[in-house]
Amino acid sequence: MGRVTERRKVLRIRDGAVSSRPDTLVAEEPLEIRLNGKPLAITMRTPGDDFALAAGFLVSEGVLAAAADLRNIVYCAGATADGSNTYNVVDVKTAPGVVIPDITLERNVYTTSSCGLCGKASLDAVRTTARHPIADTPPLRVAPELLASLPDRLRAAQRVFDRTGGLHAAALFDEDGELLDAREDVGRHNAVDKLVGRALQSGNLPLSRTILLVSGRASFELAQKAVMAGIPMLAAVSAPSSLAVDLAAETGLTLVGFLRGGSMNVYAGEDRIALRAAASRG
Repeated sequence: MGRVTERRKVLRIRDGAVSSRPDTLVAEEPLEIRLNGKPLAITMRTPGDDFALAAGFLVSEGVLAAAADLRNIVYCAGATADGSNTYNVVDVKTAPGVVIPDITLERNVYTTSSCGLCGKASLDAVRTTARHPIADTPPLRVAPELLASLPDRLRAAQRVFDRTGGLHAAALFDEDGELLDAREDVGRHNAVDKLVGRALQSGNLPLSRTILLVSGRASFELAQKAVMAGIPMLAAVSAPSSLAVDLAAETGLTLVGFLRGGSMNVYAGEDRIALRAAASRG
């Protein structure tokens, strides 16, 4: 099994003083995801929670929607010429009767850790039909003060980031601001897939009363992953993209950006933000 961190020798220069020392780096390795024995995609990821990552990835692709859709996930042996196992290839086997969409023709087989959907053939191809429509979820209202407290709670959960400074993070909170789960990865979309995959494996989809917080920007792919998992609110400490805002508006997703300190921008779904009457003016 691959390690989350690795050590490398570096030349350190501080105020003119030069020294040589080992440094802790986040590990990055490829993971090939196979679906019922057929290669589907390769992503660069931080090793760990690989089965959850694969399951979450397939939730966002519309293949899996509940724990019953998943038969099992296994590492594939013989991933090298000498037959040894690199633990960098997983095979996801779906339950009998699960309909597999024709996703292999729409997706480039290689995805990077920074852009999980760059290989999609067109915008229409990624606007998959949600299996857990957000419009059907129970009402959820969150005060701005609660949202403002979440980034510090996420930061406190980033154990590997403290050692490396090189990881994205994603976390799920309930409507009272309690941390439900947090994952780190070199790729922001992988961190979300790990959260969603763990929820699917535990039988907790849809995540209809949760808030998804990501440590970076809110891209279209992250908004799509939230929608596909039935998450009604996505918050990011940085900016959203225009397509993320468009998707949020279309699907009813509440999208919050620039969540820093006591300030934030609400780009869509403002009905879930519990504003004081005086504060909503202007």
